[in-house]
Amino acid sequence: MTKSTTAARAEGRDLGALVPPERRYLTSGRPSGGHSRSGSRARGGPAAWLLAAVVVLALLAAASLAIGARGLPLATVWQALTQFDTANGDHAVVHARIPRTVLGLLAGGALGLAGAAMQGVARNPLADPGIMGVNAGAALAVVTGIYVFGVSSLTGYIWFAFVGAAVAAVVVYVIASLGRDGATPVKLALAGAALSAGLFSLMNIILVSSQDTLDRFRFWQVGGIAGRDWSVVLPGLPFLAVGAIIVLCTGRILNSLALGDDIARGLGHRVGLARGVTALGIVLLCGSATALAGPIGFVGLVIPHAVRFLTGPDYRWILPFSLVLAPALLLGADIIGRVVLLPGEVPAGIMTALVGAPVFVWLIRRGKGVGL
Repeated sequence: MTKSTTAARAEGRDLGALVPPERRYLTSGRPSGGHSRSGSRARGGPAAWLLAAVVVLALLAAASLAIGARGLPLATVWQALTQFDTANGDHAVVHARIPRTVLGLLAGGALGLAGAAMQGVARNPLADPGIMGVNAGAALAVVTGIYVFGVSSLTGYIWFAFVGAAVAAVVVYVIASLGRDGATPVKLALAGAALSAGLFSLMNIILVSSQDTLDRFRFWQVGGIAGRDWSVVLPGLPFLAVGAIIVLCTGRILNSLALGDDIARGLGHRVGLARGVTALGIVLLCGSATALAGPIGFVGLVIPHAVRFLTGPDYRWILPFSLVLAPALLLGADIIGRVVLLPGEVPAGIMTALVGAPVFVWLIRRGKGVGL
């Protein structure tokens, strides 16, 4: 046995001693015996809960097609999907609701995945799209598009919002990376908060000086999935798909980052590269979802915390659960918003805040799901 091999094994034992017993299974690829309740949950229980979550999401998607100002029975919905009749007004209503439902699934899944990954990358339990300046960058870009280029359609908003979100996230990461320690969680949070404040100030300057821009921007700023059609949904699909694939493959990396940068490096990860790749997936997901549906809050913040009650701290489970439960929350909020003030509607962005805020307060008071 060579000296280098002996040293490597000794280093591995030293690093293993630094990892708390309840977290060792996060980087081992298998639960660590009976030491951790989270380990036993990840071995059996979460699979059943994930299947149940998929069933709930399917039921909410069906309800999204049936419930609204014009309520329809599920039998009519099924008939409209399988035997569409162009002369049937109920069938036309169902088909008009399909893009809205699909957008809810896509935007909700993207926000849930991005929120979970963002909390892992930043090691900040309060991380959401705002911490990397995503919402502020997208909002300023949309305002600029309206004010300077006269953009007036949702299709035009998409590209401006996506570019603004991506540029803002990159700037935050670059600023946080300056200095000897690199992009630490605290520096990411501070850079994101500072950039968001500056971008929102610039946005307000433009809005105050142009009433026409304010009128056009107001609808998108509220956040929602109503009034969108396939011309809005389809352009975002490639970005959402690539971002989802990237983030779903980072479960083990996020587990290592949760243990601290030094231990992650000792486990063989290139921390800077790992954060950069994960941040790219987050930017694609957040930018696309914000561009398509506007800045919807609380989805990416509440869902990962709620998921940890079922999965523990293992991101290999947190990410797929967030992908399923976040659109369930968004669709549920959208459905409630359709019927709570008939014949009008409350945008989903407002309803997610009304629903998500009490849930998040309850999670904090329980004191279990908020840790990383």
